[in-house]
Amino acid sequence: MSRFRAMWQASLNATKKALAWNAEDLMPPTETHIFNFNSMEELKKWHLYSDSEYGGLSSASLEIADTGNGLKGTGVFSGKLSLDVSEGSKWNISRGGFCGMRSKKFDGFIDLDAYDTIALKLKGDGRSYISTIYTENWVNSPGQQEDNSWQSFVFVPKDNWYIAKASFFFFKLGVLRDLIPLT
Repeated sequence: MSRFRAMWQASLNATKKALAWNAEDLMPPTETHIFNFNSMEELKKWHLYSDSEYGGLSSASLEIADTGNGLKGTGVFSGKLSLDVSEGSKWNISRGGFCGMRSKKFDGFIDLDAYDTIALKLKGDGRSYISTIYTENWVNSPGQQEDNSWQSFVFVPKDNWYIAKASFFFFKLGVLRDLIPLT
């Protein structure tokens, strides 16, 4: 008899849940934060790079700025661009300075199917940047693991906080990668 009672109770609970069903339960949130840049743990998820890997003299840094008003800190990416190459470099690069940051590889993926736009809250220097999203490449050659890179230009006004919105519609399949300044 207790099995019957347990099944009856489960059926009753399922019926109550079905009657209390809300369409909003199926809707994704209007926004979700992917990265917050407000702690050292968050910053460890990112890799900095520059042309120094190829003999260039550019450099990049990512740190937490102290807000001074008791609020959580804010991640600050900065870079020093140089068009010069160190003496004796084996690379023949001229006027090619770059620095940037990219998220480190992680297991799994970020499911953005329910969204149509990426928003970046930035305080910039008045230059344009490139934002890149990587997606799984479903046409890989046998034995190769490559991702597609989709890119969108992001303009950041100087010295003011700005929310730059990049619609997925405007991301184009590209060959440049990550968030890098364009001189």
